[in-house]
Amino acid sequence: MTRTGRVLVIEDEASFADALARGLREDGFDVETANDGLLGLDAGLTRPFDAIVLDLMLPSLPGLDLCAQLRRAGVKVPVLVLTARNGELDQLRALRIGADDFLTK
Repeated sequence: MTRTGRVLVIEDEASFADALARGLREDGFDVETANDGLLGLDAGLTRPFDAIVLDLMLPSLPGLDLCAQLRRAGVKVPVLVLTARNGELDQLRALRIGADDFLTK
C-alpha cells in the first residue's frame, strides 16, 4: 500500500482516537497518536508530520496553547482542530492562533 502521509492525532478520548487512527490508516496514512497535550507537543516538535488533528480539551496542555506553541516554534504543518466544543469564539481563537481548519465532532 502506498502511504499518503504521516498524521499526528492528539486526542485524549481513547476510543475516538483509536477509531480516527484506524480510519486514517485504512486510507493509507501513517498515524501516531498522543493522548495528552504535552506528549502531543513533544511529538509535533520532534517528528515530521504532514498534518495534525488536534482536540482542544486535553490534559496537561490545552489544544489552543499547544497549537500556539507549535506555531511559535515555526512548525508549519497544517493543524485541523477536531473538538466537541462548537462555539464561534473557540473557532475564531483556534484560527487566529494558527489552526488551519476547525471541525466539531
